[in-house]
Amino acid sequence: MTATTTERKPALRPLGAYVDEQVRKLQEGYLRDRPGAVATLAGLRGGAGKPLTDAPEAWEFTSAPQLHDALPYGGDPEGERRREAAENAVHMALSLYAVHQQSRREERMHRPGPDLGRAVRRLMPPGDIDQALHRRFVQAGTAVDPAVLAQRLREIVTLLRRESIPLDYGLLADHLHTALAERNGIKQVRTAWGRGFHAYRPANEPADTGTNDDTDKDAA
Repeated sequence: MTATTTERKPALRPLGAYVDEQVRKLQEGYLRDRPGAVATLAGLRGGAGKPLTDAPEAWEFTSAPQLHDALPYGGDPEGERRREAAENAVHMALSLYAVHQQSRREERMHRPGPDLGRAVRRLMPPGDIDQALHRRFVQAGTAVDPAVLAQRLREIVTLLRRESIPLDYGLLADHLHTALAERNGIKQVRTAWGRGFHAYRPANEPADTGTNDDTDKDAA
């Protein structure tokens, strides 16, 4: 089978690329009903909404040399703060993916391209705004506390799962890293999500479901 690849704009940064690689492996393992992937996702799902210190199932991912070798942070307090933000972003993205993929045995809920704003917009009828859902989206984009942000995102991801709408978890991880590591980072992320939400969509735009194979870099 020849797989196509959706180009991301902008390209993933090192942390997002790491999360993208891990999620691809877990996704393909889950779709093939491999016990290791099924168990790992169950463990990650159990850590959703919890601080990293209370989510030991995520530690193998947040402490991986592959991740930290790609992050040029020093041993000073600022470097440690950024490193902690990176680990929390990885934990949050992976646990949210685990929630999103749950019980979706034939659909890929991770796909390159759709950011959170675009995915949320697809939950709404064309030309109409669901005010309750829009409030949740705005609350996620204004959350400065990581625990609140994680909870708001979990609520949204649960709705995306219900409608089988995929999300780019590498891109989400990069956005979360910005939100947690940069001063005023959540404002930058809110702008990006808002841009995705309000982006022009042709009336005949095909449905972006999770059944395509365009993320299938065979993880066998």
